[in-house]
Amino acid sequence: MRTITSSISALSPLTLLFSVLIFFVLSFDLSAQQVTEPDSVSSDKVVRRIRFSGNKFVKDRTLETLIRTRINREFLGIPRFTPWYYVWELSNGKFGEDPIYLDRTVVANDMERISLYYQSLGFLDVAVDTTIVEYKTDKVEVSFIITEGPASTIKTIAYSGLPYFEEPEKRLDFLQGSPLTRGRLNDTLFTVERQYNTQELGNEQQRIITFLKNNGYASIQRDSVIAYVQKDPTIPTDIKVLFKINAGKVYTFGEVKVSLADTETETTLVERDTLAGGNYTLNDTTKIYLAKEPATQTKFSLLTDQILFKPGETYNHELYLNTIKEYQNLGMLFIRRFGQNESGTQPDFSKSSIPTYFDLQTLTKHRISSELFGMKRYGFGTGFGVDYTNNNAFGKAESFSLAANASFEFVSKSVLEDIADTTSQSSVFRSYELRGDYTVPRLNFPFAFLDNTRFFTSGITRYSLSYSRSDQLYFDINSDVQFNLRYEVQHNNKFSSFFDLLELDIVDPSPTDAFINNLRNDFGSDTLNDGTIIDPIELTRILEDFRPQVSSVTRYTFRSQNTDLIKRNYGYFSEYSLSAGGNIPYALDRFVITPDTLEQNLPSLFKLSENSLSYSRYVKATADYRRYIPISNSAVFSWRLFGGIAHPYGKSTTIPLNRRFFAGGSNDIRGWGPFQLGPGRIKSEEVRINGGEIKLAAFTEARQVFIRDLFGANWHAAWFTDAGNVWYGPKNDAAPNDELDAGRFKFDEFYKQIAVGTGLGLRLDWQYVIARFDFTFRAHDLEDGWFNNKKLYFSFGIGHSF
Repeated sequence: MRTITSSISALSPLTLLFSVLIFFVLSFDLSAQQVTEPDSVSSDKVVRRIRFSGNKFVKDRTLETLIRTRINREFLGIPRFTPWYYVWELSNGKFGEDPIYLDRTVVANDMERISLYYQSLGFLDVAVDTTIVEYKTDKVEVSFIITEGPASTIKTIAYSGLPYFEEPEKRLDFLQGSPLTRGRLNDTLFTVERQYNTQELGNEQQRIITFLKNNGYASIQRDSVIAYVQKDPTIPTDIKVLFKINAGKVYTFGEVKVSLADTETETTLVERDTLAGGNYTLNDTTKIYLAKEPATQTKFSLLTDQILFKPGETYNHELYLNTIKEYQNLGMLFIRRFGQNESGTQPDFSKSSIPTYFDLQTLTKHRISSELFGMKRYGFGTGFGVDYTNNNAFGKAESFSLAANASFEFVSKSVLEDIADTTSQSSVFRSYELRGDYTVPRLNFPFAFLDNTRFFTSGITRYSLSYSRSDQLYFDINSDVQFNLRYEVQHNNKFSSFFDLLELDIVDPSPTDAFINNLRNDFGSDTLNDGTIIDPIELTRILEDFRPQVSSVTRYTFRSQNTDLIKRNYGYFSEYSLSAGGNIPYALDRFVITPDTLEQNLPSLFKLSENSLSYSRYVKATADYRRYIPISNSAVFSWRLFGGIAHPYGKSTTIPLNRRFFAGGSNDIRGWGPFQLGPGRIKSEEVRINGGEIKLAAFTEARQVFIRDLFGANWHAAWFTDAGNVWYGPKNDAAPNDELDAGRFKFDEFYKQIAVGTGLGLRLDWQYVIARFDFTFRAHDLEDGWFNNKKLYFSFGIGHSF
């Protein structure tokens, strides 16, 4: 993501221009329209106010989403602040938003909607009335007057018709597992003692259907489970509920037919196999029929491995659906048709078994791409690259890709003498990179036992390995080796796990003194009176990258979400991770390279250089939670909390630079540039040890749509506040004590070192991309204090900041 950050005067022309732009686009919003229902008759009176009274149990905001009577759009949800309608009035209808007129038919339907909603919540005797008052000429206020009445309570729930199973505890465990029931009165009657709610009863109905479908009762439908509601004649607010269940009969899985075609239009399924008994079917009478084309180059075992049930077993609808997902997740084919009837209609429930059919087709197996380019830097050069991808490499949906890149640059003697200020012969600078990726759509060792079990049916194992070398004017990359072994599991629509069993990075560079001096000249390093050189953070990060080092990480990440990752206008997103680093280099150092001697470094890989590779041992934990709350049909309030801590252990006192926490930037604490905030209260130009081991941050943002479909995008106005910082951990001793003291986390001082930025922003929201423009004031600048920094900072980003 590209980030642009700069600061400008609060009264600069850019600020004025931005204000004018906002007013301009507000004035020309033509997108809102009257919402009416068919065959309705509108009056000439404008709806300017909508009120609700008597609604103690249901909030106004909820009722607003139910009704179709509307007022003109409010800015940021401020009551009766409708600037677009005001523009329409001032321009005599030429610009702005047309007024929304009263429609009594719509109001009557709104009353019915409110009444039905209250009844679904247990207010069975609710009464809804309305008054329409013309408080100004042609301006009316619509009031919905609600008499809620008492809420009804479900006292007991009984279940009739639920079949018995061979395992007696299965039936009882299911009934007691209901989120509605509390105590058990007998085998079919349970106490509830909770307010009546139609949605909760609907959820219970679906729970019963799902349970029975997964235990053989394949024909059960919604009308097979009916909830009867009865009022207590002595206490009208007390309700008894009876679920009457018509489960039908028990079915088994029938024959399974799987066909796999290749990408050619003509289908010749000449390779066939029939499986029965053993690990494939429950008995020899029910079989699995397989057919494929030779050109698919696929093993029959791949097709059977995805089938999570055995023909002849008791029917389980969850296993049937997960089998479909298994085929979809292979990545090397797509499903042309699937079903439980060969003609594609509903299953034939007149028989005792239900067959299954899968019609599959492979994707293109081989793909090769290449590139050839020229370049001119110190001299003239050329480069080329080749990428090869094999989809279904070994016949079991493996994906293998191999990429090779190389570049050569010839630099003449005269140019070398000029740029390097030294006598040298002509030279050819070279760089090489080789990368391989191997992915299998299943969990491999040591987690193969979890594959295809419940919640682990969508497992993926990824292996990646890269090696590169580079011989350049001022430095050589003797070797750069990266390896990663990752397991990914999508447990369900909300939860997923990522486990990096081994993430290894070995980099062995050799920069020259001339290279470092040139960088310091370019970045403007400072020299203190004692001769100490102070490098800016950008240069320090570059030099850190050129430090010979080896790092290994083992990391687990759990992610939970139920939001649109692009729009982020509802629901939540959360991610939690725990990692440990440096243990593999430590084991090699302690037990292999120099047994019984701990040197805190390893020799160069394959002895390609004389450098020693340093490493650090540490543990790291992060927690990231984000919430998106709709506050109206066109406005969202969102907030985010982030916390992270990394702690070195053993003889290590710091962690690798690329594993530390940083603050600032358009996707972090706005108002500060990337990596420019902290640690603690240290000024950015005085930081010698970059990044920290502790980070705390909090973010809020309110977004309001004020223009719809202008240049193909919805335009959002935003107001945001970001706060946080990073700090050194308790074990960090890599800098002088005075600097560490200013940047170290202390419980009695850290809250004073929380930087706060707040401002306004503009969002251009297209269907698949969001452009973001933010203008931020430093409400709490750690150098200037609260509200003393008058500068306005601008940042640009793609996508919402969180």
